[in-house]
Amino acid sequence: MRAEGFIANSGIIRALTTVLYCIAMVATSILGLYKSFSRRIPAFGTPVLGKAAAAIALLFIPGQAFAQVVTTTNTTAGTIDENTTCSPNQPLVRTFTVTNSFSIRDVDIGVLATHTWRGDIQLTLQGPDGTRVRLTDGDTNDINGNNFNVLLDDSATQLVNTDGDTRNHSTTAPPYQNTYRPRNPLSAFNNRQSNGTWRLEICDLLPGFDDGQFRNATLTLRGPSADLSLSKTVSNASPTNGSNISYTLTVNSAAGSTDTATGVQVRDVLPAGFRFVSASGTGTYNSSTGLWTVGSVPVGANRSLTINGTVNASSGAVITNTAEIIASSVFDPDSTVNNGSTTEDDYATRSFTVSGPRNAGVAPQIVCPRGAVTFDWVGRSWPAGSLSNNYTLTGVGAFNWNVSSPSPFLNVAQLGGQQPALTNAAQNRTTLSKAIDFSNRSQFATTTITLGNVVDGAQLTIFDVDFAANDFADRVRVYGTRNGATVIPVLTNGVANYVIGNEAFGDAASAIDSADGNVIVTFQQAVDTIIIEYGNHSLAPADPDGQAIQMSGGISVCRANATLTVAKSSTVLEDPVNGTTDPFFIPGATVRYCILITNTGQANAANVSANDNLPATISFVPGSILSGTTCANAATIEDDDAAGADESDPAGASFSGTTVNFSRTSIAGGETAAVTFRATVN
Repeated sequence: MRAEGFIANSGIIRALTTVLYCIAMVATSILGLYKSFSRRIPAFGTPVLGKAAAAIALLFIPGQAFAQVVTTTNTTAGTIDENTTCSPNQPLVRTFTVTNSFSIRDVDIGVLATHTWRGDIQLTLQGPDGTRVRLTDGDTNDINGNNFNVLLDDSATQLVNTDGDTRNHSTTAPPYQNTYRPRNPLSAFNNRQSNGTWRLEICDLLPGFDDGQFRNATLTLRGPSADLSLSKTVSNASPTNGSNISYTLTVNSAAGSTDTATGVQVRDVLPAGFRFVSASGTGTYNSSTGLWTVGSVPVGANRSLTINGTVNASSGAVITNTAEIIASSVFDPDSTVNNGSTTEDDYATRSFTVSGPRNAGVAPQIVCPRGAVTFDWVGRSWPAGSLSNNYTLTGVGAFNWNVSSPSPFLNVAQLGGQQPALTNAAQNRTTLSKAIDFSNRSQFATTTITLGNVVDGAQLTIFDVDFAANDFADRVRVYGTRNGATVIPVLTNGVANYVIGNEAFGDAASAIDSADGNVIVTFQQAVDTIIIEYGNHSLAPADPDGQAIQMSGGISVCRANATLTVAKSSTVLEDPVNGTTDPFFIPGATVRYCILITNTGQANAANVSANDNLPATISFVPGSILSGTTCANAATIEDDDAAGADESDPAGASFSGTTVNFSRTSIAGGETAAVTFRATVN
C-alpha cells in the first residue's frame, strides 16, 4: 500500500502556476512543427516556456512493508530546466529513505514528469552503497513526445524511449501508464542491502529549450521470495461408500521465484466421510493434525503428497477437503500463508460426491454385557413449551433433558401445541417434537441429555430429518461427552438424508409418519451426556421457514460396569540403626502403607469401603492416616475415629482395634482412590 503526499502551494502561486500551465499547453501545440525542424539551432536558444516558482512542502511516506517488500513514494515536485543540467552534473535530486534491511532480489522504479520533450530527460538511480544505474540516457533528437510516465522494470519486454517519436504520455500516476525496461539493468542492485538512502537524479540534456516538472516517483524493493501455489486432485469424484480413493496435493514454486522456500508446511485436515489409510510422497504427513511437513521447495520445482483413504459416508454425501500452505521461510508475492483466504493460490479445495442408490443404512448393534435399559416417553410428561425437565431411569439415575434455541419455538397443533411438546404424529411413537422458525442457516438449537451415571453405550432415533426446496434443509449434529471428553457416535442415514461423520443432512422430502427421515444414533463408547444440535445446511434458503424434528423415546442405554481392584504397598521410612538412609524392616522401624483402589470399569462405584487387618508384628501409629487419589498425593488428614465431617469429604478413614477402615463416597470409572497410614515394626 503506498501513501500519497501533498503539495502545499499558496493561493497566488497556485493561480499563477495554473495560468502558466495553460499558456504552456497552447505554446506546445503551436510550436509542434517548429520543434520538429528548428529546435536544435542555437540561434533560437531562448526558452519557449516560462517557469513558475512555487513554495512546495515535502511529504515523503514509506509504503507499508509486507515481509520483504518495501514501496516508497516521493511526491515533492521540482522544476526540470536550465538549472538541472546533466553537464555539468547538477541534477534535481529526490531521495527515498528505507529502514527495512534485507538482501535485494528486485528493484522497480516509476517516474512521472511533465516535459515538452521527453527525450531530454536523463534519470540515474543510486543505492545506499553508492551503486549507480543510468535508467535513461535520453534521446534528444528522436523522442519529442511530451511527458515521462513510466514504470522501469527489468522484466519488461520493451526498452524505454522506444515507444514512438511523437507519442505523448499522460500526466497522472500512479499507476504508471507505461512499463519499460531501463537502459541499464536494475539488477545491479541485486544482493545488496536495502536499508539506507536511495537517490534519484533527474537532469535535462538540453537545458534552455524545453522544460518540465518532476511530479512523483515510486521505488519498490523486493527481497527473497518464493511464489508458492497449492493444487489438489482427487482420484475419483464419485466414489461409492467403502471404496478406496486418494487425494494428491502439490506445492509449486514458480519459475519467477528468487529463492528456495524452506520450512514449507501445508495443513490438510481430512474431512469426515474420508477415513485415512496411508500417505506417501515428499516429507511427512500427520493424519491427526492434518500437517504435511513439506520441507524445501526449490525455484521452479514441485513437491507432492498422496493421501490414501476409504470413503465412509452414505450415498449423496458431498465431501469437501480443503488445504492451505501455512508456513514458508520466504515471502510470497501474491498470497499470505495461513490467512485462510480462499481466493489466494496457496489455498486448494476438492470435493467428491458419494454415488450409489440411496438406501436406509443398517445401524450397528450395541453390545451390553450388563444388559440395557430403555428411556421411553410413555407414562412421562413434558409440559408443552417447557425447556427443561428431569426424569429418573432405573439403573442409571438421572435422565435430564434441556432444550435451547436462538430462534422462537412454534405453536403447531398437530405436533402437540407450543413447542417443545410430546406428540404421537411421528410413526405412531411418542416423541419430543421441536418445531422452530430459524432466521438463518447458521443457527442451531441444542438438546442436552444429562445422565446421572455413565453408560457403556446408547442408541436413539431422530425422526423427520429431511428437506423441502426453498423452505428448509435439516442438519443434525450429534456428539456426547464422558467426563468432559468428546465422544463421537455412529450415525445411520435414512432415505431422505445422508450422513457425514456425526452429522446428518436432509436432501429429500419425507412425511412425518415415514421412516425415510429417520437417523439412528449409536454410541459405542461410554457417555454421560448426549448433545443433539439441530439447524440447516447449505440447501436451505438464507432465511429458512419453520421446520421440525422429533426425538424418539426408546433410548436404549447399556448399564455400565464398575470394576474395582485393590493393591497394597509399603515403604520403610526409617529404622533405629540406619535412620532414613537405606532403612530396613527391623524392630523399631517405621513403615508407610498404602491401600490403592482402582475402578477399571466405566460406571461410578458408589459407597466403596475397604479394611486392612494389621498383624501382631506391627503397631498402628495414631494420627497417621492420610487420603488422596494416589499413594503419592495422599495428603488429606483423616482422624482415627469413624465420625465427623472428615468421613465424607469424600473419603473417610478410621482405626479400631487392629483394623484400618477406609471409605469413599464414589470412585468414577478409570479413577483411583488411596489411603496411607504408618505402623511400627514390633
